[in-house]
Amino acid sequence: MKLATFAALAALLLAAPARAEISVTDLDGRIVTLDHVPDRVALGFYYEDYLAVAGAEGADKIVALSRAPWADWRPGQWAVYTARFPQLATLPDFGNSDDNTFSVEALIAARPEVAVLSSWQTAALGEAGLAQIEAAGIKVVALDYNAQTLDRHMMSTRVLGAVMGQPERAEALAAMYQAKTEDTLSRVAKAGPSHKKIYVELAQKGPGEIGNSYGKGMWAGVIDLVGGENIAKGQIENWGPLSPEYVIAQQPDVILLAGSEWVGKPEAVLLGFGTSDEAAQPKMAAYANRAGWSDLPAIRNKQVYGIYHGGNRTLSDFVYARMIAKALYPVAFADVDPAQELADYYGKWMPVTADGQFVTQLK
Repeated sequence: MKLATFAALAALLLAAPARAEISVTDLDGRIVTLDHVPDRVALGFYYEDYLAVAGAEGADKIVALSRAPWADWRPGQWAVYTARFPQLATLPDFGNSDDNTFSVEALIAARPEVAVLSSWQTAALGEAGLAQIEAAGIKVVALDYNAQTLDRHMMSTRVLGAVMGQPERAEALAAMYQAKTEDTLSRVAKAGPSHKKIYVELAQKGPGEIGNSYGKGMWAGVIDLVGGENIAKGQIENWGPLSPEYVIAQQPDVILLAGSEWVGKPEAVLLGFGTSDEAAQPKMAAYANRAGWSDLPAIRNKQVYGIYHGGNRTLSDFVYARMIAKALYPVAFADVDPAQELADYYGKWMPVTADGQFVTQLK
């Protein structure tokens, strides 16, 4: 933690106004130096966090993006942002490392000054890919909100703020995130251990198939943060399905169904931009009616929740941490309204409003 904090501080201290040199230590631990605040950005992931830090004017600086993780993974979110910033829809696409379509050549052809990528994208590119981009005179800055730790969230935000010439806005966002997280942890500490077991499943395939659960990072990181006993821990390295028999044997007290705005998935739990609780409830109920689930504590006690998968690994994920904490410690978080906190976050920091159902509980 000390190393990360020092690196983040160094990033801030070395940041300077536009047209002056900027030097940061990115989330891969590489020192990146730019001559000035870039006017042309290739954006690989963390789209909402980029706009939160850079502000609405940051949209005009995007000259290329990795389109699929935004347009295909979060089509409702993509629709809202392309309505606000129509130019996004026509930008060059440099592909996606998840499906091996990432094209270094396409990224270079867009002539960005800097490529803002996730650490999992830079890992997929490897040293050879990064060297190819940098040989074209393009700086690469890695961010990492996937780790779901306070340190790396804050460091990513500060690095992004330094690069985009918004250190004060980034610092305000980091301070907000830290305050919310520390409030959550304080309430959890005062409440004491809950000893409640949690099962989280990506509710994309419908109840007839088992979706991914998370053993480390992403939702696992959030559950760890708030002291839940994640039944996938030790069973799955990062993400993957748990066996139905194992889930039943573990008798989870809380079940989280991670939903999103998927298209062509008629049985999925749809949550996020443009969705409604009326549509989500029967989809969640179908999961609750799986064979062998009726006697699970989570089902008997009506502790089944829907949670927006697109809100994970972002600056707004403090909301989902507080929702999970509220499920674990209902008295300690009785005055916390995650849905309202999400609306407040978008109202203050984002260029769009969060219209839709992002958190819910099965009735």
